[in-house]
Amino acid sequence: MDILHLVDRLEELFNESKPIWFTHSVMVDEDRMLDLIDQMRVSIPEEIKKAQQVLTQRDRVLAQAQEEANRTLQLAREKADQVIERDAIIQAAQARAEQIILQARAETENTKKDADEYVLESLSRLNIELEKMLNQVQNGIHALQVEKQRATTHLQNLSEKNYQ
Repeated sequence: MDILHLVDRLEELFNESKPIWFTHSVMVDEDRMLDLIDQMRVSIPEEIKKAQQVLTQRDRVLAQAQEEANRTLQLAREKADQVIERDAIIQAAQARAEQIILQARAETENTKKDADEYVLESLSRLNIELEKMLNQVQNGIHALQVEKQRATTHLQNLSEKNYQ
């Protein structure tokens, strides 16, 4: 399940929760909250798998770019060798071969740069989403702990009043 959908469901659970009078706290359905947290724990590895797929795709693009560059370089060398055999155009052929090699290297660098930017952007977005989710889960846990402490204190106070 998509982690953003789970976050929306967590927010919906919070919005549906009953407020506790005179506090900024709400009473949350514990089973639903724990179910959502469990689903998030399952979903986060899926998000990490997606990031790994992005990295794998980047590596594949880089490998293809390197292979294309190697083919281009090989073609350039072969062309250069053929041109060298022709005495009349030796210098022009060498210049063209060098230009092809430089162009292939530039294209490879551009492809690497684009792939790295794409991976960095994807991982940055994933990092932001994971930080948001972690913060929301921590806030939910903290709210539940505070509410549990208040309820325990309230029950103790009631219990002491009944014995008096």
